Amino acid sequence: MLDSAMEDNEEELHNMEDIGDDEDDGEEEQNWEDWTADGEEDEDNDLELLCLFCDSKYNSSNSLFDHCQMSHSFDFGRIKTTMNLNFYGCFKLINYVRSQVAQKRCWSCGSTCNSRQELLDHLHEPSGFESSNLPWDNDTYLKPYMEEDHLLYSFDEVGDDDEMVGNSNSLEKMIIDDKAEIESYTSNSKLLQSCKDSSLVSENNGVGSDEKKINSPCVDVVKRGIMIVNKDYFGSYSSFGIHKEMIRDKVRTNAYRQAIIGNPSLIRGAVVLDVGCGTGILSLFAAQAGASIVNAVEASDKMASVASQIAKDNGLLQNQASNGSTKQGSGVIRVINSMVEDLIESGQIQPHSVDVLVSEWMGYCLLYESMLSSVLVARDHWLKPCGAILPDTATMFVAGFGKGATSIPFWENVYGFNMSSIGKELVEDASHIPIVDVVDGNNLVTTTALLQVFDLVTMKPDEVDFTASAQLELKPSNSPEVESTITKCYGVVLWFETSFTSRFCKDAPTVLSTSPYTPPTHWSQTLLTFCEPISLTSKMLTTKSSSIVGSEVNPAVKIDARVSIARGVEHRSIDISLEVTTIGFDGQKQKWPAQLFNMR
Repeated sequence: MLDSAMEDNEEELHNMEDIGDDEDDGEEEQNWEDWTADGEEDEDNDLELLCLFCDSKYNSSNSLFDHCQMSHSFDFGRIKTTMNLNFYGCFKLINYVRSQVAQKRCWSCGSTCNSRQELLDHLHEPSGFESSNLPWDNDTYLKPYMEEDHLLYSFDEVGDDDEMVGNSNSLEKMIIDDKAEIESYTSNSKLLQSCKDSSLVSENNGVGSDEKKINSPCVDVVKRGIMIVNKDYFGSYSSFGIHKEMIRDKVRTNAYRQAIIGNPSLIRGAVVLDVGCGTGILSLFAAQAGASIVNAVEASDKMASVASQIAKDNGLLQNQASNGSTKQGSGVIRVINSMVEDLIESGQIQPHSVDVLVSEWMGYCLLYESMLSSVLVARDHWLKPCGAILPDTATMFVAGFGKGATSIPFWENVYGFNMSSIGKELVEDASHIPIVDVVDGNNLVTTTALLQVFDLVTMKPDEVDFTASAQLELKPSNSPEVESTITKCYGVVLWFETSFTSRFCKDAPTVLSTSPYTPPTHWSQTLLTFCEPISLTSKMLTTKSSSIVGSEVNPAVKIDARVSIARGVEHRSIDISLEVTTIGFDGQKQKWPAQLFNMR
């Protein structure tokens, strides 16, 4: 929710070698600039990239893939080009090949060999793969097969001259234009992601790592980066304006109020944990509903103090009686100033002692800010078996939006002047970044499809990252004349619902929706704009079959959208990828260029 705070922090994250000189934390001073300079000077010599097929090691991906081509008939550059693989496709290919080789299987034909040497002798040119049915096109291969596989974060050095090459059609070119941004992203990816994936650190700031790992320079860089983001993130929530915006969001606040106060059989006498309490409004509701104790956890120093004062002013702070005198147990709210991950170590709350866990953890596009991970950590450590979590489900939806959801109509008539060129430029710019805005349901041009469902009771932390597909068709119209026309879809919009289901809220189940068809909330919706609009129709038309499916002369009848959302390299950000395939009346398909979006 705090775009400005995140943007202000971007420069610090990308220049972490300068961090630490001004901090006096009592630790031995470390010369970060010298370490970074040495790392840059010796990078090529220190980096060991293991061959996909044998035990040979190289200090550059170019050298490694030259070896693979000459010795093992594996031409990575040609496969990447002919199969039109993007970053994720290449990432999955490498993991797929490693998994096949480990099982003594030919990566190309799938034949099983009796020995490693037999496998090496068996290797041959790749079989005739179909780009629509690649054996490695499975999200399983997004997880590194081999620990500390540095090749996963350096293969993009290969084929710089023909990177992201598609067919002659400009639509088949990957939508990544800013080379400097790619290099910056890649540089941070190699350092931060390789550290995370090799278990050098975790989202818990390296808790549980052995002494050797904790003291590694890589861990220190990542920990410092996370500390900076967390400091700015929680510090930014010290602004009362943010809390005013959330509290006066009646859709949000009334949904939580009904779930808590409207379900006395759940809350009365219960031990409640409020993760990220802010002003403490949800804790106040829980106390009002009859909870025996409410642990209100807040990482922001200022807001923890504010929440304590508010609870005290309402006679609900633990040890504070309504007449102002001190009395043990007179109040039920206990405010704890800590991050969830740090609180586990302190032991202030006994493991598995909580009856009800409540949290308003949702961010833009549901998952921005990555607070859900902390909620799941709290669930696993403190919630009793069969304890309740509010809300207990979250669902994401997707639909296509039309011209009315863009800024184009505004710029078409500005005091009688045509400024549509500005609107078109803004739409083009939006194809690189997600737009958070309120969308009117009337401006949706396709049907709505369910994208992903999260069950907060059973989901695992790594399920926060997901890939899902949805099929969209032109939204039915009451007017036959409208149905026969061609409608342009400018992109897809994402929104979510969180539900307090009858699983726990037996007295009064409720739903908090951020749908374009319901009253707006402070979350608005998230728009992912196509690089160019796709034409849709629901009627059989005379078309030019040789033209691109989805163009005005050959409109599509369906859109297959594949959306991937993953926690970004930058702490608390998320990366979104969008892949679209249009389908014509005759079944003809057109795969449009994949697009990458980052919310930070």
